[in-house]
Amino acid sequence: MPSSRMTLTQFLIEERRRYPKATGELNSLILSVALACKSVATCVAQGALAGALGNAGSENSQGEAQHALDIIANDAFLNCADWGGHAAAMASEEMAQPCATAQGESGKYLLVYDPLDGSSNIDVNLSVGSIFSILRMPATGCEPTEERAFLQPGTTQVAAGYAIYGPSTMLVLTVGNGVHAFTLERSIGEFLLTHRDLRVPERTGEFAINTSNSRFWETPVRRYVAECMAGAAGPRGRDFNMRWIASLVAEAHRILMRGGVFLYPRDRKDPEKPGRLRLLYEANPVGMLIEQAGGRASTGRGPVLELAPAALHQRVPFVFGSREEVERIERYHAEDNGDNDLDIPLFHARGLFRDAIGV
Repeated sequence: MPSSRMTLTQFLIEERRRYPKATGELNSLILSVALACKSVATCVAQGALAGALGNAGSENSQGEAQHALDIIANDAFLNCADWGGHAAAMASEEMAQPCATAQGESGKYLLVYDPLDGSSNIDVNLSVGSIFSILRMPATGCEPTEERAFLQPGTTQVAAGYAIYGPSTMLVLTVGNGVHAFTLERSIGEFLLTHRDLRVPERTGEFAINTSNSRFWETPVRRYVAECMAGAAGPRGRDFNMRWIASLVAEAHRILMRGGVFLYPRDRKDPEKPGRLRLLYEANPVGMLIEQAGGRASTGRGPVLELAPAALHQRVPFVFGSREEVERIERYHAEDNGDNDLDIPLFHARGLFRDAIGV
């Protein structure tokens, strides 16, 4: 039975009518990205049947082991966005340098993406996703190199989004006018609008952080987590739940749907890496989505979207979610006197689990 819901194409046409001088090239690029996401969704759904599981036996430009699906997903984006996408060039987590498209220097846009976020989850059948950011070319005829074109702050993004491949495949998108989610109707091969104007609740009772790194955290982060773990008896006066999925897309999706705060803070584990997540194709697009939905995206010290990128694969600390919680974390950093050895216990002296089970 035909659906009465608006398709992604119809939605983009409706948005384009707000701008009489728009040429439709941005719409074309977004639809190319959506096509790539459909292709990746099919491979994810087939799993081992598509040869998508396991390591590929290779490394990406940053020395990380590639999974088979990392390469499959990257190829899907390259193929779909090359000819019809109106992008001058593309940059990916899986490629050391930007890749010029068939449009070349005549293209008006740049596509930056993580083709498969959370790929380590694919072998155990957990949610993974794709993240993308669209930037304008600085000038027509400009060679789309890393230095000349791609190193733009997140405030210059014209569109951003992600696809999440879970029980259903969803595309979550902003073109600078709120955040909207589309669910893939496989019977007709279309993304249909199912969630309009998503908003992040200002308050939350959930936080997400990898506590295995707690010994490396700075004092403000230790303080924040300790207060949340203290629950109703602590200074926050209420209980919190902790989540950790090890997939940025899945964490962002949960926060957009029901609130929460996500922390992947700067720590002392590796002094050469001030953060873990990539600025251009992870933090910036997710940051734009969260800010458009009324939340806050930060480095823990200030707005992540205002950072001037220094390199294509630059990593940054990243905190985002419900505005009240992110602003609290920023305040704790501002109040910190720099003494990272301050004795703030992460958990109660009896341990994380002992009190919970009454031992």
